Amino acid sequence: MKIQALGGCCKKSMQNYQNTIDAAKKCGIEESVEQISDTNEILQLGVMATPGLVIDGKVVSSGKLLSVDQIAEFINKHKT
Repeated sequence: MKIQALGGCCKKSMQNYQNTIDAAKKCGIEESVEQISDTNEILQLGVMATPGLVIDGKVVSSGKLLSVDQIAEFINKHKT
């Protein structure tokens, strides 16, 4: 499973990244969470607002700080 947290220059994006790491651990995901802060890369994914979350190449959230539980829910949906 490939998990990417988008954003990195603002407090919300940094918190979203940390929440994503915590959620991945909670779900038993051993792969590391990738943080993408390059604006061009984020735009290529079709995301216009950060923070964002991408799981296995699919944008599941953008422009919203997610809680650990919300992210864990997205991860569990994509595990199957």
